[in-house]
Amino acid sequence: MDVSVVITTKNREALLRKAIQSALSQTMPIEVIVIDDNSTDRTADMVKEEFPQVTLERAPEARGYIVQRNRAARISSADVIVSIDDDAVFSSPLVVEQAVAELEAPRVAAVAIPYTEPKKSNEILQRAPDTKEIWVTDMFRGTAYAVRREVFLALGGYREQLVHQGEERDFCIRMLNLGFVVRLGSGDHVIHNEMQKRDWARLDFYGRRNDVLFVWNNVPWPFFITHLMGTTVRGASLAASRQNIGMARGILAGYRGLVSPSNIRMPVARATYRLHRALRKEGPVPLSNIRHILPQLTT
Repeated sequence: MDVSVVITTKNREALLRKAIQSALSQTMPIEVIVIDDNSTDRTADMVKEEFPQVTLERAPEARGYIVQRNRAARISSADVIVSIDDDAVFSSPLVVEQAVAELEAPRVAAVAIPYTEPKKSNEILQRAPDTKEIWVTDMFRGTAYAVRREVFLALGGYREQLVHQGEERDFCIRMLNLGFVVRLGSGDHVIHNEMQKRDWARLDFYGRRNDVLFVWNNVPWPFFITHLMGTTVRGASLAASRQNIGMARGILAGYRGLVSPSNIRMPVARATYRLHRALRKEGPVPLSNIRHILPQLTT
């Protein structure tokens, strides 16, 4: 299968250089696509000068990583998209090859590639418990995943209304609704050197806003009211405990989004919702345990 490694970036010239070098060191032939979200530093110049073999797309205005990752999928002509953040690198030249091999199983449309965040701990996240089974999980993290481009585009990619945060969970439940699963990877990992300087106010606002919108967009009756109330109470309690006005504003913005004429509610099937909730609460399960359920999800 043909592969595009996608890196979306903004104003991280030095980190991006390492990410590109890591991508170009992979053993299998790949296309590297860099989407520059309207950087104001020398990011675009650096890519042009140092990596002429890389496909560079510079956005005319900053729209955020969700929009730009969708754009990358449309630009690519590959069968598989592997995405890493601009502050991440592959731990070995085999990561992409291993992830693509794990995509070849029936019903698997995405692989959650194992990754570490060494500034937090040495734990390897998104790793399958063993290699004897295909382990299905509820979602992947945006810093380390492989996805079938055809499936990604069929779903319209990420919901751009989300702007920031929560797009992976929303995408993965919609993908599950088509009968496709996210597989935990078992190969070499991605190293996510997460930047400590982050816009926490933005994260707090959009995190709580998009929790509310997730319920509206995806949760079917009769679960909708209970899930919405639970999400609201948990978000409000967290905002109150931290005295965080941004979180409170995010919850209110989420509710305003519910009455937006452009926000048409299209919940997933009940079977999809129940399976996704079980994976989220109880953890990954072997594909063999749920294979009989998958054809029923859209009914």
